Amino acid sequence: MHTACGLRSCKTTLLMRSVPQSRGGIRMGELWYCSVDCFVKAVRERFSTLPARRPLEMPHNPRLSIGLVMLSKGYLTDEQFRLALAQSQSTGEELESVLVRHGWADEWQLSSARAAQWGYPVLGRDRISQSVDADIPMTLLRSFSAVPLHYSKHARRLLLGFVYRVEHTLLHSIEQVTGCRAEPCFITPTEFCYQMERVTAAQDSREVVLDDSFTPADMAKTLGGFALEVVAREASLAHCQKYLWTRLSGKRRSIDVLFQNRRSIEMNKREDLWSSQEEIRSAG
Repeated sequence: MHTACGLRSCKTTLLMRSVPQSRGGIRMGELWYCSVDCFVKAVRERFSTLPARRPLEMPHNPRLSIGLVMLSKGYLTDEQFRLALAQSQSTGEELESVLVRHGWADEWQLSSARAAQWGYPVLGRDRISQSVDADIPMTLLRSFSAVPLHYSKHARRLLLGFVYRVEHTLLHSIEQVTGCRAEPCFITPTEFCYQMERVTAAQDSREVVLDDSFTPADMAKTLGGFALEVVAREASLAHCQKYLWTRLSGKRRSIDVLFQNRRSIEMNKREDLWSSQEEIRSAG
């Protein structure tokens, strides 16, 4: 009887490997690997096929600019809007910064306008009052300005508050790695800081952030070492913009390993600058 190892080149043919109760090894998705060595080889092949750049977030082109949304909601007068737009175009300063600097808009009004642009709800501080056990690496939360607000363990649903934009790659990665459905909403920067102080890391969990400038073989070998450390039985992998997120779960503890793709950082900065310029042109 042949082993059920997911690695095609695996030579192990132990009879007990086919008995579910006797399986050690590591399961990743639909595949099961009989040993850490087979897991490392499979992960190395997967890393080798990943694109050099991070997957791009789908562009969001709202029908109305942030300034026009503020105007339509009655948060700005026509004169305030024209003056702020003129200053933004002449100095290159973001329109939102101009509005805040002059005291013509507060952060809740800006969050409400962003929510209208994206078609998601906005929550106030009166709805943000729970301590949440985060099953998400804090590095990802800070990187995407997102924070867990409510979590239903029974329904496997998570409400995630975003400050500036909804990062769908993060939502998809959370579902891939944790099996939990994440739903987005908008909050203010102040509410983000307030809630981050109430987020606690999951017990018996550790987070490691590494640079992925080394080869796929080195990355896979590193994961193999962590798999031995936690006596991993399950592994999940997701590509979340500039991060490769791998979760290794053992019987008693788990570890989140984040490989940061530094090669994409400068490209991301150029894309963000281009997006800001496009927003200014569309507002005009």
